[in-house]
Amino acid sequence: MTRRSLIVGKDRFVVGPWHDDPTLAYVAVAPSASVLTSRSAVERCLDQLSHDGYRGAVTAALRSNDAHVFHTAGFELKERLHVLRHDLGGDLHAADQRLRRARRRDRPDVLEVDRLAFDPFWHLGADGLDEALNATASVRFRVAEEAAVLGYAVCGRALDIGYLQRLAVHPDHSRRGIGAALVVDSLLWLRRRRGRMMLVNTQESNTNALALYQHLGFTLEPEHLTVMAWSPA
Repeated sequence: MTRRSLIVGKDRFVVGPWHDDPTLAYVAVAPSASVLTSRSAVERCLDQLSHDGYRGAVTAALRSNDAHVFHTAGFELKERLHVLRHDLGGDLHAADQRLRRARRRDRPDVLEVDRLAFDPFWHLGADGLDEALNATASVRFRVAEEAAVLGYAVCGRALDIGYLQRLAVHPDHSRRGIGAALVVDSLLWLRRRRGRMMLVNTQESNTNALALYQHLGFTLEPEHLTVMAWSPA
């Protein structure tokens, strides 16, 4: 992992390369921070990133207050994300798909599925996969497999809340129930561990993913998240 903490005044950021693009910076408000306080802190963060050689920056998914501060510092909207919630109720039946625990040797195949499933901007890359696998203390990493890896899911748990960090299915094998099987597997895993709810976010433009989650019992939360981007003038 090449991401690091950057403290600017009262604000703390996490910075590093954006997924598969080493020339584009990733910027997030550190989890220990409450609310971003200062436009000037964002501007000073950008000065440091420019000094480090980055040609632009993309934020993590931001809540509205933080997104507003980034916007005043020159960031523009890149994508709005739906947030969905599942309360783990109702009938959850494991689908008839061959799922197994992912192994380290599966990672190249997993990243190839990810590359095929998403637009280039959203490719996870090796660092992004490591981040997803280390975002929570408890994690489940599963693959759907026939002759090869056809899909995968990463979900994590922090206290009693689960997070579906990533879901991808090879586009040549879509609409076969693979994505649904991986999601239900994650929900059952969380319920067995006395979880209270599962959260997931997806791009507003990803109507297929939105339909899948809603079909499986997820409901839209009232607040959306925002990914923002900056490039030097």
